[in-house]
Amino acid sequence: MRILPIIVLLLAPASTRAGDPATPEQVLAGLKDFYAKTARADGAFAPGVDPDYQGISDSAASDLAPPTYAVIIHRTFGWKLPHEAKTREFFLGRQQDDGAFVNRAGTLDPKSSGARLYNTTQGLVALHGLGARPRVDPLPVFDTIMSRDYATLPPYTTSFFPLAYATQGKKFTKDYDLKIRALMVQEDDGYMLNHIANTFHLAHYYALMGEPTPKADAILKRCLKDQKPDGSWLINPPARDRHATFDAVFTLVHLGKDRADCRKAVRRAAAWALRCRNADGGFGHYPGSPSDGDAVYFQVGTLVLAGWLTAARELPADAHLLGWGHLLAGRTIR
Repeated sequence: MRILPIIVLLLAPASTRAGDPATPEQVLAGLKDFYAKTARADGAFAPGVDPDYQGISDSAASDLAPPTYAVIIHRTFGWKLPHEAKTREFFLGRQQDDGAFVNRAGTLDPKSSGARLYNTTQGLVALHGLGARPRVDPLPVFDTIMSRDYATLPPYTTSFFPLAYATQGKKFTKDYDLKIRALMVQEDDGYMLNHIANTFHLAHYYALMGEPTPKADAILKRCLKDQKPDGSWLINPPARDRHATFDAVFTLVHLGKDRADCRKAVRRAAAWALRCRNADGGFGHYPGSPSDGDAVYFQVGTLVLAGWLTAARELPADAHLLGWGHLLAGRTIR
């Protein structure tokens, strides 16, 4: 069962192999190079360097994902986007008159509730990072979802709601809050539906609401137990675990604070994330997988949470709303 990670590692570019580690300065320079190659003239970003690469995970689902994550990474490190004014116009142009943001490429049906939730949340996060306000009030989009389809959406969408509201300076309404909490049923081990992604969004949800996460100690115990020998949390088939290591690291940092066992696990996770780095300066979801705008955020977010990469000293206001909480935990692990 431990042969596969070794095989994958041997397939990875030389710069990612154990014994040939990059420095933080090299990683940051590589990221700038990756974004320079994937920046589009209209302010958007391609999912990868290869023009034929269609992306996987978020990047495959919506063409709003790579530019959103590009905005987040640039703001995290205090960089200016290659075509910043165009990027702002790109996002403003993707909002419809009903307030929803739409994808024009990707596997998501832009009319579906899931796509409207994902695209609108990501669009608002990006505009927040760009210091811009949406053209139209987006919150009615969430009213519609909460009145109809919220209970049918995947369990990893729970924290989308308070995140989107917070970008607009609003707290998620109490009646909607009660509806979402009713969906977040935890087992005795603290996990939600037996997966770290669902559990991460539960912890992220309560963090955004400014409340303690229920069964935090049980979650930490299960999370620490599930870490693989290579430092990752690749327990289920890969399609379900593309963000699992970031999800676990956020959970350990946010709930574990300064616990020594959590710090040790996060350091191991950072070492695994570095193995996902490619020669083009980007990161893949796994060692040996192609660089992807989606994967870049989650691997870099892991490195920021671990303290291996340092965020800019002067961050935008409410920087904890940039992405999925890599700047929310309030401290780093050394």
